[in-house]
Amino acid sequence: MAEGTRGAARGLGVTVLPEWPQAEGVNAVLDRLQAAGVTAVATSPYVMEPVADGEGSREPPADGGAGAVRLLDRPLWGRRALHVRTAPSFAPNRARYQGLAYQPPEPDALTAREGKLVARFLAAAKARGMTTHMQVQSAIPPGYRVQFGGPLPADQPLGPDGAPVPGRVDLNASLASPDILAYGEAMLADLADQYPDVDAIRIDWPEIPPYHFGALFFDFSPHALAVAEAMGLDGARMRADTVVLLRDLAALDDGALDAAGPDALDRALAARPGVADLLAVRRRMASDLLARYRAALPDHVGLVPQAFPPPFHRLSGFDFAAAGKVADLVGVKLYTMHWPMILRNWGEALAALAPKASGRAIAQALVRLTETGDPAPEGIASLRYPEPDEPHPAGDEAMAGKIRLARAEAGGAPIAAFAHAYGPLEDVIRRLRVAWEASDGHVWINRYGYLSDEKLAALKAVTA
Repeated sequence: MAEGTRGAARGLGVTVLPEWPQAEGVNAVLDRLQAAGVTAVATSPYVMEPVADGEGSREPPADGGAGAVRLLDRPLWGRRALHVRTAPSFAPNRARYQGLAYQPPEPDALTAREGKLVARFLAAAKARGMTTHMQVQSAIPPGYRVQFGGPLPADQPLGPDGAPVPGRVDLNASLASPDILAYGEAMLADLADQYPDVDAIRIDWPEIPPYHFGALFFDFSPHALAVAEAMGLDGARMRADTVVLLRDLAALDDGALDAAGPDALDRALAARPGVADLLAVRRRMASDLLARYRAALPDHVGLVPQAFPPPFHRLSGFDFAAAGKVADLVGVKLYTMHWPMILRNWGEALAALAPKASGRAIAQALVRLTETGDPAPEGIASLRYPEPDEPHPAGDEAMAGKIRLARAEAGGAPIAAFAHAYGPLEDVIRRLRVAWEASDGHVWINRYGYLSDEKLAALKAVTA
């Protein structure tokens, strides 16, 4: 395998979702990217069209409501925010999904009209010598786009009370569901056949996304408990210690929070071994998913998981060492607008749970625990999704440290920093420069829609 054929080469990639080649033209998009020094592109297997306001879904996505402030830098069909609907870009090979609980969506008139554009985009990128990725969801059937789909009730991840958590940003299923895994295997194999110009399949959220406080205490579904039993772990102790941990959190006061540092998680796990077992189950589920998906792909197509950065990965269940053994490249997300959004959710939940703790102590303890950088917030309200023209609060060392830790844990496997183009020009370039240097020049940018002409022009100064 030549270096770079499956995504491990040093260079700059950009995620270009299909609506952009649709709206701007395949060659126009690729011309802009190559002029900026971009060497790789990723897309997804759907096509899109605008609909009336209030119908379909918002573009850009509202990120559970917090990201409703976002506006596109590049107008899409003439607008910086709009409502859209999507359709698959291809007709699936139904034989691959025969007898499965989950089935791919039916192609429709939009597929017939626009669907072939995705294959044309990938072929054109390959003809220019660019590396190509296809991005899908790891556990949200049908998996083509994060904003639609979801699991059946029997496959929902459950908390220690045996209930799902409503209002999550993500719609991930239990990672141990046999039906979810079988569909994922079929989808990846199908995509590898449908799109021969794809070098690697990139899977998003191959873990338990920690956006919601309640999701930190997943997964007590029958699927996950079966994994625990196979590991020789006591599911009853896992549940009991998790319930006790929640009681411990309810007793927090400012003194305990002010004394909490980055080692607070380690100390909590040492005190509650059943919770440590729960995290071990999360790691096993995520690692097993990666191994099965790797086996489903032909040898010439790479597997590229993208994951939350340290220390969020300890809660999500992503194991960089295990991933490094099966993945051709591991993406580490530096989506820094999400960090205060996550901490805001956790902080509000802790404030409701722990009446003796102040918002200031909660917010500052969460920043220290996750090492997301300065400035120290004055309170929970300070932890908020940044406006489009507002710099992100993550410091340079906070971002670089997360990439260093991921590289150390991955044991030599290629690590790419996944930077985000949302935000003002100077701050985007600051964050990109940190990502480029910390990853030794392995960077992907999410997403093309936030790369104004001014940002594209500035990229070469970072990557030269």
